[in-house]
Amino acid sequence: MDEIRFEGRVAVVTGGGRGLGRQYALFLAARGATVVVNDVGTGIDGRGASPSPAHAVAEEIRSLGGEAVADVHDIATAAGARALTAAALDVTGRLDVLVNNAGISILRPLGELSDEECRRVLDTHVGGTLNMLRAVWPHMLASGHGRIVNTCSDALFGDTGLSVYAAGKGAVLGLTTSLGAEGAPYGIKVNAVVPIAATRMSLEALQGDEPMAALLADAFPARHAASVVALLAHESAPCTGQLLHAAGRRVGRIFLGATEGVLWKEDHTPESVRDHFAAIRSTEAFRTPDSVGASMAFSLSRLGIGGAEPLALDLKTPAPADADRSLPADV
Repeated sequence: MDEIRFEGRVAVVTGGGRGLGRQYALFLAARGATVVVNDVGTGIDGRGASPSPAHAVAEEIRSLGGEAVADVHDIATAAGARALTAAALDVTGRLDVLVNNAGISILRPLGELSDEECRRVLDTHVGGTLNMLRAVWPHMLASGHGRIVNTCSDALFGDTGLSVYAAGKGAVLGLTTSLGAEGAPYGIKVNAVVPIAATRMSLEALQGDEPMAALLADAFPARHAASVVALLAHESAPCTGQLLHAAGRRVGRIFLGATEGVLWKEDHTPESVRDHFAAIRSTEAFRTPDSVGASMAFSLSRLGIGGAEPLALDLKTPAPADADRSLPADV
């Protein structure tokens, strides 16, 4: 089987000076890519700046025989993202891969976050990702090729103290699924990764819980996420608009699913929705639409609109080819 290689390709890695970003930059460079290591060098909470992390990783790559340049533009601003993109093109003449990895962490209950802290989190995660997407998109369209890997989080599943951080990652997921569809006709693939890894950000959140921190470091070294990112960054990436879970030696898929739900023969009422709520929310039968149109088509088919017969199958009946599971009976 052919090895995943990146000779002749140029990859921009944001937040590439530390943690996961450093691992991505090193891995891509080791596989032949020229890497633009972008990092503004902030603290975990987004305060401060230092050019040292970006330059240190670029130098590390060069010392290992790879090709890399450092960049310290602030991608939380649209101007910074455009400047990074322009710098990459000026140095290399092309831009094939974007890894949107830059992030900060301010994890506290919603009522304890200041206006400025909320803005800082969203400016980095949503703004930084969107700014870079907008900056590189025209160049990828013009070349008819591009690979983009965004970064999401297990925060999407919800927990206390994660509200604004999770909101930012939810926005990144929406950008990923939408641009996966938008870029497909033009040779651009956009996916996202949910990495679980021992980094300064995750370990900071576990301060005071030494056993859990030790477990995280042992089971989820940051290097394991790099192989997943490399596949999604390669021209042979097997998917677009999808979200992969990089959890140590385990790799899986995270997806948005719609349960088959319940179809009423007559108009439903609040009471009937309440009485059948267990069936409505049951995940024993679900679908994973890959577009707004697919989601609408399924609802129409269930309702028997547009010439389709209402789909009412017993749970033991094999599902249609485009379904993940079979359908519940109608009410």
